[in-house]
Formats: sequence, C-alpha cells, structure tokens
Amino acid sequence: MSLLELDGVKVHFPIKKGVFVDRTVGHVYAVDGVSLKVEAGETYGLVGESGCGKTTLGRSVLRLVDITEGSVVLDGTDLAKLPGEEMRRFRRRLQMVFQDPLGSLNPRQNIESILSEGMIAHGVGKDQEERREKIKAILDKVGLPSNALARYPHEFSGGQRQRIGIARALVLEPDVIICDEPVSALDVSVQAQVINLLDELQEELGLTYVVIAHDLAVVRHISDTIGVMYLGSLVEEAPSDALYAEPKHPYTKALMSAVPVPDPEVEDRRERILLTGDLPSPANPPSGCRFHTRCPWARAERCATERPQLRDLGGGHRVACHFAEEIESGKLALTRPTGTEAVTEGEDAVVEQTEGEAKVPAVLLPADSTTKPDATAVEEKVPSAVEASGDRTADAVARDLDAAEPDRSDKDREKTD
Repeated sequence: MSLLELDGVKVHFPIKKGVFVDRTVGHVYAVDGVSLKVEAGETYGLVGESGCGKTTLGRSVLRLVDITEGSVVLDGTDLAKLPGEEMRRFRRRLQMVFQDPLGSLNPRQNIESILSEGMIAHGVGKDQEERREKIKAILDKVGLPSNALARYPHEFSGGQRQRIGIARALVLEPDVIICDEPVSALDVSVQAQVINLLDELQEELGLTYVVIAHDLAVVRHISDTIGVMYLGSLVEEAPSDALYAEPKHPYTKALMSAVPVPDPEVEDRRERILLTGDLPSPANPPSGCRFHTRCPWARAERCATERPQLRDLGGGHRVACHFAEEIESGKLALTRPTGTEAVTEGEDAVVEQTEGEAKVPAVLLPADSTTKPDATAVEEKVPSAVEASGDRTADAVARDLDAAEPDRSDKDREKTD
C-alpha cells in the first residue's frame, strides 16, 4: 500500500448570489476527480498552468480546504473523514512549505518563536531548552546559523526565509511535506541551492515530497513521478524520465514543446506546438474531455461528449486521452493548426479591414468616425509624395498662421516669427 493515496478527490467552491439571503447559483470546479498514489521516500511532482488546481489539491491533502468528495488516505487513515481535533493531531505527519516565504512567516515573531510554536502545539520536547537545541540542529541542516534564533523574518533574504519555512516543516518530523512552488519566488542561483537542500534532506531523513510547480525544469530535476493537471483533472502521469522523453497527452506535448533547449540548432529544428483559444473557466468547464476545446487532435463526436479516464499504457504511464495511441503513431490527422498559424490565422482579416485606411492621416478623420472616408476627398486632402517629401519651412508655418488669423497685427506676427 502506498503512503499517500488520493481517490476521486473533488474540491468545489460554491458561487453565492443574493442581497438578503445567499443562494448558490453555481460552483467553481477547482479540483474535479483526481486520483494518484505517492510512495514512501519518493517525490511526486504536480505541474500545469496557473489555475489548473495544483495548489488547491495540495491544500486539500492537509484539509486546509474542505474536500467535497473523495478520500485522502495517509498510511491507512482517511483524512477526509477525520473530525477537527483528530485532524489537528494527525497534521503533525503532514507539513507544507508555502510559495511566499515572507508571507508565510509572522513578522512579529522571531525565528525561535516561529519554529517552536508548532512543537509546543504538538507536545514535541520536554521544555524550551530541549526545543531550542532541536531547532538549532534543524537550522544547521538547512544551512542557517544558530544566532538566527533571535532575528525576525524581514532580516533575512528570500532564500534564507524559504530555508526557515523548510525548517518549520522539519521540526515536527513529518512523513509527507507538500512543497507549493518552493522556489518560484527565488533567484535562479538560490533556486538550485534550495532544490539541492530538499534532495539532501530527503536522503538523510527519508522524507516524502509532493512538489507543486509550473517550472518543468525544477520538477524534472527533483521528481520521481510527475502528474500533469489541466482544469482540475489529472491528464497524464508517468515516471519523470518517461514523461519528458515521450509525452503522450496533447496537453503535455504542448507543455514540453514550450521548454527552451540550450542548443540553437536543436531549438530551430524542434516542433513547437501552439494552442489556440483561451483556458476555459473552471466555473463552466467543457463537457467531455476538458481539453477538447484547445486540442489539435480533437474529434467532436467523442471528445466533446465522453470524458476520458486515466488508463495505463504500460510502464506506469497513465493518460486520459481517447486517441493517445493514434496520436503517437501519427495515424490521427490534425483538426487545428499547431504552428505559428495557430496564433496568426486571424490577423489577415484585420489587415484587410484597415488596408484602405492606411494612407489616411489620423487628423483627417473625426475622432468618433466608424466609416471609411470618400476616396476622392481623401486624395484631395492627402499631400502628394513630392509635397510631403521635405520638412515644412518657417515661411510655410507663417503662411498657415496668416490664413488662420488674418486680423492679427504685424507686431503679433513678428513675435510668432
């Protein structure tokens, strides 16, 4: 049995409307039926574009948001069914490293107070002195000096604050740590240090991670298994190397094609998949396959009506796509463009509409004009190429002023000149 198992997890947020009495008029389907397993001592990576439900799924594991439906089983215990007090005691085995290292730390508490707060709540350590010694040992593991205990969060850099967040999770000796974008707010050089630190701590302490990120390079470096989410659902799951070597879902193919390759020749030759359309709203997701409105291989007769389930294609590679094998073999033809024409197909129509107005100076058109001017009138008002070839001289400017205000005195004209 896996250490952590999620089965059909759904998190739906109600949409309320009303002045005196709130009534539910709909739901936001943030997470809609996610099932996955995390083995002890491994790192499970969750990737996907912003708004796909990664963070909500991570928070649901810790019951920081209510689970609408489904089960979250940690070492044989279903967390979704635990009452409040039991869940509070059980939460010691589950900890979280938040995305914003500064926002997750209380600015009014020093580091010792921040780290000892959870230890006191869960009864870790006999007294403050014992807790202080343990905190010093944890700070040493994450690369911070012991004199940091009396300092406050604003006195540290971003990378150091994230190390404090990791230390806060470690002092309770958890079984699973959920890392929500642990390095996205850090510089690239500091990102590498934090990722290497997480690797070292995992080997030393036997930790299990669930890493939520949108940086595919970070996830590949640290993860054993990767799950790809789209609009609240898991669309593909595979071992890290297999997923990057041979993605099978159309959405994963598009994600991987967006990763830059540090070789100019390879970068110029490789296929780039550009998706058409916008991400649908999680409050009104498409029927059938959630990705069919943007999928280059979608078939309306099936993709728009039947929702695909995750199925194993061998080697632990699971894909939620009706035509994964046909796409892989090249037997399925494209129904939408995937190159640059995918984002430029509408530009020609815009150019044709404005082509007749391209030579009309803006000053000749009224500000609220919605129709094209008469072509003959435009030709009369637009100066020829010979007339417009040179700059206007001071004499020409003076003649215009005279024509506009013939009653001005000579003295005024001299001031203007």
